[in-house]
Amino acid sequence: MDNSTLVAIPLFLFMGYIVERASIMDKLFFSIYIAARKLPGSMAIAAFITCTVFSTASGIVGAVVTLMGLLAFPAMANANYNKEFASGVICAGGTLGILIPPSIMLIVYSVIAELSPLRLYAAAVFPGLMLAGSYMIYVVVRASINPSLAPPPKDEDVPPPAVIFKDILFSFFPLTILIMLVLGSILGGLATPAEAAAMGAAGGIGLAAAYRALTWQKLKESVFLTAKATSMVCWLFIGSFIFSAVFSLLGGEHLIKDWVLSLDLEPWMFLIIVQIIIFILGWPLEWSEILIIFVPIFLPMLPAFDVNPYFFAMLVALNLQTSFLTPPMAMSAYYLKGVLKNQIELVQIFKGILPYLAIVIACMAMMYQFPEIALWLPEYLFP
Repeated sequence: MDNSTLVAIPLFLFMGYIVERASIMDKLFFSIYIAARKLPGSMAIAAFITCTVFSTASGIVGAVVTLMGLLAFPAMANANYNKEFASGVICAGGTLGILIPPSIMLIVYSVIAELSPLRLYAAAVFPGLMLAGSYMIYVVVRASINPSLAPPPKDEDVPPPAVIFKDILFSFFPLTILIMLVLGSILGGLATPAEAAAMGAAGGIGLAAAYRALTWQKLKESVFLTAKATSMVCWLFIGSFIFSAVFSLLGGEHLIKDWVLSLDLEPWMFLIIVQIIIFILGWPLEWSEILIIFVPIFLPMLPAFDVNPYFFAMLVALNLQTSFLTPPMAMSAYYLKGVLKNQIELVQIFKGILPYLAIVIACMAMMYQFPEIALWLPEYLFP
């Protein structure tokens, strides 16, 4: 209750919910789609960029997948996009919010691992951009090889250049500038996460008012959803700390640590075993349960294996993407199925997300080979 870092959670949640209800994202999606129309899979690229922007403003996977399922999937279906291809784009793009700053997951991790949230945010910038960029490269390559998956827009559907410029100017830049100010103030050391989150919440209200979408009903809904999500996180904290206290008091922490050390593992073997465990836990559990209950078991072992805690955090953050993409309990697939109902089968969604699951694992391998992807920026900004 006295941890000031956690104050950022309800403020970032409120920022995301108020932006969602201001209908800014639909304008953003269509303006980016038209601007990127020359690229193969332009609507899928627009969906990824919109997911990335909204993820940084929200960090709520369910909200991003649900909104994009209602907004982008019908548009892609009307453009004759393959349903499996379209569903994979939305499910994968919607999970980026738990990795790309300002991520609520990273705030929770900073409290659990007693790490600097500023360094965690800095460490997550390049891995997040690498993953989002890898998704978009995959879409462009696959749409180039098989254009029937993502047909290009027809000339008659493209508005005049002046309309395109106006849509981008009034849809993309205001929200992007707000997010950059929030993130920049944190990484620049000008504000704490809580202070930056307060600025973001106020900016969200200002954007909603500027778009003439700030009504009492929408404000009330945003506050209610913020309180609901915050309560869930707080109860998870209470439960996890009780579990950790009892686990430590009974000697479980030392028992597991001594057993692992007795195996005489190399650091790379330890990292692979831990990531496999987290990957398997992602089948039945969401990121919050994995992060709050299970990850603390491994944290005391990091010094013994000389593993940088921020590098380990980024491996875990990338791995937690799989908890939303791994059948049969891929929550992003169920979020999407819940809003699309009979428009698509669950099996089709599972098939659509499998390539992105492989991309996440490839990005983890890339970051393991080049730890500077995660460590360079925090060391540069906070020497």
